[in-house]
Amino acid sequence: MLKKIFMAFVAALTAISAQLPILLDIPTLPVNRTIDMDRFALTWHDEFDGDSVDPAKWGTEWWITMRKGGYWHEDMAFVQDGNLVIRTEYKDTPLENRYYEKWKDSIHFDAYKPGYYSAQLTSAGKFEQKYGYFECRCILPPGKGLWSAFWMMNEGVYNVDGSGQDGTELDIFESMYYRKHRFGIDAVSANLHFDGYAKGEHQYKHVGEFLLENDPYSTFNTYGMEWNENEYIFYINGREYARSDFGGVSENPEFLLLSVEVAGENGVPAKNPSTGKIAQNKNWPIDFVVDYVRCYQYKELL
Repeated sequence: MLKKIFMAFVAALTAISAQLPILLDIPTLPVNRTIDMDRFALTWHDEFDGDSVDPAKWGTEWWITMRKGGYWHEDMAFVQDGNLVIRTEYKDTPLENRYYEKWKDSIHFDAYKPGYYSAQLTSAGKFEQKYGYFECRCILPPGKGLWSAFWMMNEGVYNVDGSGQDGTELDIFESMYYRKHRFGIDAVSANLHFDGYAKGEHQYKHVGEFLLENDPYSTFNTYGMEWNENEYIFYINGREYARSDFGGVSENPEFLLLSVEVAGENGVPAKNPSTGKIAQNKNWPIDFVVDYVRCYQYKELL
């Protein structure tokens, strides 16, 4: 009941002004506009129907040392019951770094230690696309101090030139708000980054924080982004919830990523400003469950 009352309150605020919920730091609702899929043709997809992660579609070598407050390791991503599972779990015994000999002369490595392990998958070098519609159907991981994401990147993101046109990190969704809100309210965010990640150069826009009507930690939802020459448009379950042209729209192909990260740095967990510090509880191990990833292109561009 409290959740329905809160949602009605947000809807009333949005009817007055779409900016009011943002100014009050509360999640907004999707609008009534829905995506017209008749404009698109499927170009790439993974339904995760096999018995393992498909190496023709996904790689794990994009980031192979510690990642923020934990470690990314390929063993933490697997296929089970027709879904991709990215698991987060505390390991008393460090997992093996199978890439050390290959990359030791070109990448700085810190030895894996006991800690929180999760994973990322990337289509870098296997699939990239400029413009179109990109969608993931998934269940979010129910835990504090960590977050899942469906996002896109290219190397142009690191160019410091005052523009996102050569490459923008496109965070289609990030699940950074587990148990943040009262009344059982759950939300995800969308974000844009360009000009690298160094302080004073990095350009960042928090597109918004958006309300889900069901429990995204036990229910599948779709999260999508339409990317054209004018703007990015973000969707939940086919309904628009935000649009932006921050930095100038990326004009270069980008690859896909699915990931789970632990808040912190140098392998040491820290408090996530939104959900607190990671801690093992009755939910562990915690899984990010992905039913499919599908990518489409505008028919007129094919």
